[in-house]
Amino acid sequence: MWRVATVMCLTTLCVATAAATAEAAPQGAYITSFVQETATRAGVWVHSAAMNKNIKVFVLTPRHTTGPRPTLYLLDGAGARGEDSGWLEAGNAERYFADKDVNVVLPTGAYGTFYADWERRDPVVGKPMWETFLTKELPPLIDDRFDSTGSRAIAGVSMGGQAAFTIASQAPTLYKAVASLSGCPPVSSPEGEAYVRATLARAGADAGNMWGPVGSAGWRDHDPALHLDRFRGKKLYLYSGAGRLGPADMKRQVTPEEGLYQVVLAASATFEIATSTCSQRFAEDLHNAGLPFTDALQVVGTHHWYYWAKDLPRMWDSISPAL
Repeated sequence: MWRVATVMCLTTLCVATAAATAEAAPQGAYITSFVQETATRAGVWVHSAAMNKNIKVFVLTPRHTTGPRPTLYLLDGAGARGEDSGWLEAGNAERYFADKDVNVVLPTGAYGTFYADWERRDPVVGKPMWETFLTKELPPLIDDRFDSTGSRAIAGVSMGGQAAFTIASQAPTLYKAVASLSGCPPVSSPEGEAYVRATLARAGADAGNMWGPVGSAGWRDHDPALHLDRFRGKKLYLYSGAGRLGPADMKRQVTPEEGLYQVVLAASATFEIATSTCSQRFAEDLHNAGLPFTDALQVVGTHHWYYWAKDLPRMWDSISPAL
């Protein structure tokens, strides 16, 4: 529970600020403020004791349903910066979930971190503790404030897709379903290591500060492919394109900030080829371990929100029965 110090309502906008004496969640986290931004979207600022900073989290709630609901955590890729969410800006999540009986949690600010607890401080990203935030600090606050049933799923795109499976392997009792869209779960594979290093390099961060040297215990501990038994009984979903350009890529509008059209397409194709190889390897691992999963691996598609937004309904239809 948390106590409100002040509440201000201006037309349809309400802001609630938690008192300094607010009762903290486990690990010392607490809600500092709450803004009902639209009828189906709230902006919630949460103080993370583990990271000693406030983090903005968007929470989507259905337009007309009441009563306890399950919760879906949707993680962003490495491209989301600041207090923005790709799921809102490009993933069509708010419109899609407006009539779904589920709370959807969209954390922001994890750019270049893989949502991990880092072993050492990095000159660029500091010492992120996202795994602690997502598995220990945030869930009790969300469950209490948004009338949750306590049933959860976690999914993500790209960096967030890998993180979804890693986090679920680290905290298996928290989630009943896990989904990766264009992620690379098996990080100990050569292509997985290369993918992680390339993703963090784009943010200027050093992967060695996250899990230590490649091949070390830190990498092995965070490789879902080495902990497959932790996924038994869960609903699993794997999506990836193959890096081949589709009709949608030919119609894409590229901004000057992104760069030349041909360069952007080439980068999108290259990243998706890498995640496709990783996802196919992980699919084989799941199959060999006798773990059922929804195989949504495609023969066309690049590393782009057009494909992830298009796949969102199929992903939700696949994992929602587990909740």
